Amino acid sequence: MAMKDDVEKPATADTAATQMPATGFPATRLRRPRQADWSRRLVRETHLTVDDLIWPIFIIDGDNRREPVASMPGVDRLSIDLAVKAAEDAAKCGIPVIEVFPNTPSELRSPSGSEALNPDNLACRAVRAIKAAVPDIGVMCDVALDPYTSHGHDGLLSDDGRILNDETLDVLVEQSLVQADAGCDILGPSDMMDGRIGAIRSALEDGGFSDVQLMSYAAKYASGFFNPFREAVGSSGTLSGDKKTYQMDPGNTNEAVREAALDIAEGADMIMVKPGLAYLDILYRLKTTFAMPTFAYQVSGEYAMLMAAVQNGWLDGDRVIEEALIAFKRAGADGILTYFALDMAKKLNARR
Repeated sequence: MAMKDDVEKPATADTAATQMPATGFPATRLRRPRQADWSRRLVRETHLTVDDLIWPIFIIDGDNRREPVASMPGVDRLSIDLAVKAAEDAAKCGIPVIEVFPNTPSELRSPSGSEALNPDNLACRAVRAIKAAVPDIGVMCDVALDPYTSHGHDGLLSDDGRILNDETLDVLVEQSLVQADAGCDILGPSDMMDGRIGAIRSALEDGGFSDVQLMSYAAKYASGFFNPFREAVGSSGTLSGDKKTYQMDPGNTNEAVREAALDIAEGADMIMVKPGLAYLDILYRLKTTFAMPTFAYQVSGEYAMLMAAVQNGWLDGDRVIEEALIAFKRAGADGILTYFALDMAKKLNARR
């Protein structure tokens, strides 16, 4: 009869290292599968595909207009006709979703952001045109007031400069219904007002838009990585103060879990972490905690940093861009919003 100490114990990573053949060489050589391309592909744990990509694009008024975003080399604001062509290119490459962000003319911005409720605003016209020309591509819209307010904030302001959470919800609900009616497939509430997912979900159900999905910006941080985006949508010169009273403190992680839990309970179909690379720990934690479809936004500042280094010859763009995108997948992202989406899709397709 075997004594307790005689029972064979399973090998662990620690014990395996000590179990070597008499020759002194390791029984397992982890370099073995790395020797050939076919072998590396065979054992690769994380894969980036075209299906993982969402392409954000910026819209401007006019016809046949292409306007470079100075702080985002290679990114242009596009008039609606060119945005339709961009959507056609995205669909041909197999990109599942594009997201449209309007650069609202300054004369249409107001303290209340009322242009957000105009069924014929720039975003709604772009959505209708894209869905008419490319019906099989998903179109996502941002739900927030910062592209429409004269003060650059995502919500309504009181006379003393405070963000009015509950009053803002009423406007966001109307904005969501206008965008859904234009044909938007996914709404992305990015405003970080408390209770907005529940309010929007209820309004969509009551308004006959039960199939419209909600990708909540569940953990959106008050980050310095957003500045190029604000230039792209025209809000950088108008922003008064900062957004720290409604966007999250970069030092907080437990709060991100609470935010995501609330949004899921209120009816979010998907959740998002924004920014991306500096918050991979948040992405990993939310994915492992909730097992929800979870996305990351490789934001404008991340794009700008990579492009600046690539253009200066400091980094190999073909390598580091894909490496950064794989990092999101490795951390648990089901998909990535990235300005590199079209170029990356072409590269991935060329390998088939």
